[in-house]
Amino acid sequence: MPKNTKCRRISGLPGQFGFAPSDIIGEDALQLTFDEFETIRLLDAEGMTQEQCADKMGVARTTVTAMYDNARKKIAKVLVEGRSLIISGGNVCFNFSQDDSTKNIREKGDSEMRVAVTYENGEIFRHFGHTAQFKVYDIEDGKIVHEEVVDTNGQGHGALAGFLFGGKVDTLICGGIGGGAQVALGEAGIKLYGGVSGNADEAVKALIEGRLDYNPDVKCDHHSEGHNCSDYHDEDHHCGGHCGH
Repeated sequence: MPKNTKCRRISGLPGQFGFAPSDIIGEDALQLTFDEFETIRLLDAEGMTQEQCADKMGVARTTVTAMYDNARKKIAKVLVEGRSLIISGGNVCFNFSQDDSTKNIREKGDSEMRVAVTYENGEIFRHFGHTAQFKVYDIEDGKIVHEEVVDTNGQGHGALAGFLFGGKVDTLICGGIGGGAQVALGEAGIKLYGGVSGNADEAVKALIEGRLDYNPDVKCDHHSEGHNCSDYHDEDHHCGGHCGH
């Protein structure tokens, strides 16, 4: 019988969910889990001790040591072997704290559903990872009871996923979105309706009425028209064919 592992608390998500060599698009990508990433962030970037890291993540120091060793070996292989890296998955529970921007959002009622839409000038913004604003709708008994536009004040998919979680958002409507961000939102309990375009208010009304046209297999679409992330690799863009997946 497999052993049940303890949930590892993480306080944030990576700003990007994938890296790849600049001159090749690797197929044999390595996966760094969110909890392994957290050990790298806390120990190497924040300078914590392993004891402090273990306390922060709610696990034993030996667990931190094992995750940290695995993470560093994977990063070493990425550098030495020139392989791609995907950051996703892991046995984690999210411990996002509200930042200054989410603290300004209206308090959510117990029986309300909160929907966020990537937003620009009344329309659904094309790509989740680049949105500067969300329009947030609180819905109760099939009616919109409150709506407001909020600035994200964050950069990258991870910061935006944390923003939504901190703002107690239940559902996201957007255009394109990378696979890694989709995983992060799913693990944070946020339902996704991607591949949607047009007027933001009308999209939310369609969602309430059960007639929203969306794409359950939505992919990244933040580049120029006709772009395929799997074959795009000029000197200014190195998504590794993943664009966050």
